[in-house]
Amino acid sequence: MIGGVAVGIASGARARTMRACISQVSTLMNPFESDAAAYRNGGWSAVELWLTKLETFLESHTVAEAAAVFASSGIVPVAAAGQGGLLLSRDAGHPIHWDHFRRRLDLLAELRIPTLILAADAAPGGGASWTPGADDLARAAVALGEAGELAGSVGVRIALEFQKTSPICACLETAVAMVAQCGSPNAGVCLDAFHFQTGPSKLDDLEGLPAELIAAVQFCDLTGVTRELAGDADRILPGDGEIPLASILDRLDAIGYDGHVTLELLNPHLWRIPADRVADMGRQALARVLAHRDNPGKEGGGRARADAVHEGGP
Repeated sequence: MIGGVAVGIASGARARTMRACISQVSTLMNPFESDAAAYRNGGWSAVELWLTKLETFLESHTVAEAAAVFASSGIVPVAAAGQGGLLLSRDAGHPIHWDHFRRRLDLLAELRIPTLILAADAAPGGGASWTPGADDLARAAVALGEAGELAGSVGVRIALEFQKTSPICACLETAVAMVAQCGSPNAGVCLDAFHFQTGPSKLDDLEGLPAELIAAVQFCDLTGVTRELAGDADRILPGDGEIPLASILDRLDAIGYDGHVTLELLNPHLWRIPADRVADMGRQALARVLAHRDNPGKEGGGRARADAVHEGGP
């Protein structure tokens, strides 16, 4: 079903369906209460909430009103993102981060959102020269396990998102190892195509992984920027750049992944475009990637539209 952005792909003896989702960060400047209509009109049926956007809305509204925003449009919140600061938090900052995390878990439980994406920490204090030791890595794994158990107690699963700039978890291989070491069955991995492409991850890292380990997948594309210099603001519509999205999807399909694939665009140029247009362009772009991932001509194409996005146009 291309119109509804759910695309079934035959693989082996059965058909698998990777379901499309849109992240609220893709329309960050649009008011929380206006996102649902834009997404509904764009053909979406699932949303990944951006936590700070939700919390801003809740400063003047109730949780029930937040739930009604998307329920009234037939859109299901399937995950939330924007959580960090847990794996290396220490000293005075530790209770602040963890108390906020607990409040967020209670909020997600009330909204019945099953997955929370947890970003791997940056260097403490923003120090680019900080090098982690074995104790830091072990402490991060313990913290991930604690986060997973806390989340599991309220029916939420943690999806650890590796970050190319993180000194403790910059690639898929490390994220998988940390999840295994943490010991919590409520922890999985978030595969963000941007961090996969710009960090040290390799396609071979996906070989043989159990599908249930992948708790979330986020897609965008990238073009005209070297991996070392690429930042979140360089994310463009999937299928318009050089990330091997088709190959990633082939690997995911081979291991049996049939969860959501979320459009996540932290592009300030796109934020200036009306949300309904971003939702429509994003739905069409992601649907094409999901439907035509076996076509090698899709990867690296669409440069004209990518250039238009960088200029602030469709």
